[in-house]
Amino acid sequence: MTDATVGDEAAAPTVVRLDASCTTQEVEAGEYYHATVNGVVEYGAFVDLSEHVSGLIHESTYSDDPDLAVDDDVIVHLSAVRDNGDLSFEFVDPEEYRTEQRSHAYERTTADAVGSRIGDTVHIEGEVVQIKQTAGPTVFRVRDETSAIPCTAFEDAGVRAHPGVEVGDIVHVSGDADDREGTTQLEVDAFEVLSGGDSADVARRLDAALAEQADPVDVDALVDWPALEQLLPDLRSVARTLRRAVLEGRPIRMRHHADGDGMCASLPVQYALRQFIEDTHQDEDAARHLLKRLPSKAPYYEMEDATRDLNFALEDRARHGQKLPLLLMLDNGSTEEDTPAYKTLDNYDIPIVVVDHHHPDPGAVDPLVDEHVNPYLHGEDYRITTGMLCVELARMIYPGITSDLEHVPAVAGLSDRSKADAMTDYLDLARDAGYDESFLQQMSEALDYEAYMLRYDHGTQVIADILNVDGDAQRHRELVPFLDRLASEAVAEQLDATRSHVEHERVASGANLYRIDVENHAHRFTYPAPGKTTGEIHDRKVEETGEPVITIGYGPDFAVLRSDGVRLDIPTMVEELNDELPGAGVSGGGHLVVGSIRFVPGMRDAVLDALIEKMADAELDADLRSAPQR
Repeated sequence: MTDATVGDEAAAPTVVRLDASCTTQEVEAGEYYHATVNGVVEYGAFVDLSEHVSGLIHESTYSDDPDLAVDDDVIVHLSAVRDNGDLSFEFVDPEEYRTEQRSHAYERTTADAVGSRIGDTVHIEGEVVQIKQTAGPTVFRVRDETSAIPCTAFEDAGVRAHPGVEVGDIVHVSGDADDREGTTQLEVDAFEVLSGGDSADVARRLDAALAEQADPVDVDALVDWPALEQLLPDLRSVARTLRRAVLEGRPIRMRHHADGDGMCASLPVQYALRQFIEDTHQDEDAARHLLKRLPSKAPYYEMEDATRDLNFALEDRARHGQKLPLLLMLDNGSTEEDTPAYKTLDNYDIPIVVVDHHHPDPGAVDPLVDEHVNPYLHGEDYRITTGMLCVELARMIYPGITSDLEHVPAVAGLSDRSKADAMTDYLDLARDAGYDESFLQQMSEALDYEAYMLRYDHGTQVIADILNVDGDAQRHRELVPFLDRLASEAVAEQLDATRSHVEHERVASGANLYRIDVENHAHRFTYPAPGKTTGEIHDRKVEETGEPVITIGYGPDFAVLRSDGVRLDIPTMVEELNDELPGAGVSGGGHLVVGSIRFVPGMRDAVLDALIEKMADAELDADLRSAPQR
């Protein structure tokens, strides 16, 4: 037999080759078909035209003995379609023929409409975004232009079904729509990987829909603040990136500084993304697989955290068939200390997005990240806290949560001691939402206390209840004063222990300098930690003196720095210390008025002496004062 598709024999018969998904809807009596023998019996041979079309060649139709065997490829003529649906074929052997490919004529159902077709056989086209092997079936998550839906296929218990299908393939799936414990899914009957023009057409349709759905919602900022307004386009770009990740089924791993502002930044974004995931994916477990929030104790991305994140990402890809995640850094991630971790993730092409308000090193960070939002990049400073930024980001992702977030920027500002003029507007907004300033301050202290107690745990429900973002409102009103009281008692005990060990001097600029060895003269391994202890001492000295104050809390290899009314520019000081003291290993940074540094223990005295000398020369700045002048 010769395929005449390359010849000129116009009289050669046309032989139809059916796609695997074709049904009897695509066959007609009198046509010729390519077929495969699936069984030989005394009275003839059974043949398959596709996965769904089979019939019999009766031996009475043989002109001679064709000597057929299982898996033989043959050409048949469909002589009759019987009333009961059975197909009768004749074996033919043309010398030349033309081949015509025929696809299944099906009506496509969108993924978001499968739930309304329970019990029906439906067809969807989309991209495979996840493949998860369970102890029973294989679960393929397929995304079309409307949603993502689980498609379950069973080969054998724990055995991978359709091994030729991979994440990223454009596919046509047919099967029965089912509702399994409240989750809509497709029980797979046929799975076809599309190629060529069919694949390109579906991919274009998905990309066009994805671009439209990823567009963030256009919302006005909660307060009228020109300094914030100029950062909104950057935040919209991040919102678009995060929404697209959700739509593509890419997990998001969120890292944030474990302090009040970091919590105020991460909880709203987590809440917004979870709502968007639930709307986008027809699976109640989708948010658990696609979104993780993790606190970071250090104000930068430590290699320990990065290694842990990478390990989990690779394991999840192997175990759940997920794409590698997008890393979202909140309230940290802007400095040169972050770059070793970023370079590690860069080896695996993991996208990185940063929203921060610490003094940045854009030259070091920006080549390694996909997006970087920071007020310093627009000529502003730390007074625009990350929590303020991320409340706007969350509203762009999912604006329906706005009423739940109106008090959060004020808590973020109080937590990070923002001196922004807009704090008045944020406090007014919170008051209108039912929160007075004293209670907001209690929330800030409760957040800080629980961040210390949780250590490396995310504590989502506890933090949600404290911040009253997707938490229990009644528990919130009872929990916040309770935790604030515990925190206050612990702070008072720590201050009693340190009070007599605080050293004071007046530096050349006229500022008051206070020093405390928190390693030897403060309780260790308890709340408050050295940074908080230094901050509490500092706040009391500011209140007592009403004058410019610098406070240093130090240990064997670290120093925590606070200032009020003094422009320290801590990042610049760190650079200068490294130049002046080779071998001291100085690292760290912060804002103009708050920061921390590390160094090798043997160089502590030299580092502290040089640091104090620089602080003595620092410019006094009344705009950075928090206490009334005396």
